Amino acid sequence: MNLHEYQAKGLLKNYNVPVQEGYACSTVHEAEDAYRQIKSQTQNNFAVVKAQIHAGGRGKGKIAGTEQRGVAVGKSMEEVATIAGNILGGTLVTVQTGPAGKKVNKVLVAQDVYYPGPNPTKEFYLSILLDRAKGENVIMYSTEGGVEIEKVAHDTPDKIFKEWVHPSGGLQAFQARKIAFNFGLSGEAFKNCVKFVTNLYNAYVGLDCSMLEINPLFKTSDDKIIAVDCKMNLDDNSLMRHPDLEALRDISEEDPTEVEAGKYNLNFVKLDGNVGCMVNGAGLAMATMDMIKLSGGEPANFLDVGGTANAQTVEAGFRIILKDPNVKAILINIFGGIVRCDRVAAGVIEAYNKLGNINIPIIVRLQGTNAEEAKKLIDESGLKVESAILLSEAAELVKKAVA
Repeated sequence: MNLHEYQAKGLLKNYNVPVQEGYACSTVHEAEDAYRQIKSQTQNNFAVVKAQIHAGGRGKGKIAGTEQRGVAVGKSMEEVATIAGNILGGTLVTVQTGPAGKKVNKVLVAQDVYYPGPNPTKEFYLSILLDRAKGENVIMYSTEGGVEIEKVAHDTPDKIFKEWVHPSGGLQAFQARKIAFNFGLSGEAFKNCVKFVTNLYNAYVGLDCSMLEINPLFKTSDDKIIAVDCKMNLDDNSLMRHPDLEALRDISEEDPTEVEAGKYNLNFVKLDGNVGCMVNGAGLAMATMDMIKLSGGEPANFLDVGGTANAQTVEAGFRIILKDPNVKAILINIFGGIVRCDRVAAGVIEAYNKLGNINIPIIVRLQGTNAEEAKKLIDESGLKVESAILLSEAAELVKKAVA
């Protein structure tokens, strides 16, 4: 589950991780109030307005049809109000959103941290995620923080450092000091960085994050270390331990069909192809998508109905797949182990009759328990549904359907 920047920063503060303070705003009036509070707290006329969407590249992105950036600095209440008004309700297009962009419903009005002081400021990069190959968490960091971190990783990979942390041992003090040392810090900044990294790792573990990225990690002119931006992903499987965090989910940022699939406990991911597929089991679903490709088609989705497919789940799957106008055919590929094939066939027939007006070819491949009985049910249903037993047979029918 992805979180907005303002939500992630709020959670980090619970773990004593210093962040760039700010206020989430849904209206221009709220943005003006936020500016007043920030100015009174910092005695600084500058404030930054950040669009809140689940995508990166906001600083370089623009509101569709305008030159307004997704992140901009205002030096007065009037400028902050104008920027917020330009962003709110607009569609922000970034390198990560694609041409469709994402609608902005909130902005974060935050304090300016680039104030002058006795020491130079510096931007760093730091993220924590799981290294599946090693079975350990890894802290990735670089002295070259900011918006061009992808370019740094591509052009100068030697500037990317990694520190692995065994889950059972946790982050050791010497590791936090090593990270601060590699950042080139000293004195008070060094001490603050050690505390920051330690608390950040505690937040990563305590919140059951799957990814936690701070870019930039910022050293202020008075040697404070703070998170200016934060991207946080939570492990969906851990939400049973964090019912309060589940409430932070922003459904408006997610694909509507994926949200609907979740209501029926369907594992669904929308793709860009022309053949919808409904399968039980993730491995079989991947093999089915490969088969669709080899047949000359392109998968329109990944849809795993699990091991308990019935009329309700099949109907929900049909409904979700048919919402995609690019779908030219639907392939249902079920291996009857836990669930009997004839039961699935009956569900397909019931769902087909209930939905009606399905004008695209439907291919049903059932194998396993009671597969022959299932094929007979499909063939004798009188519906425009073609059945197959072998995967090769299904492949030929798909090829014919998309030709």
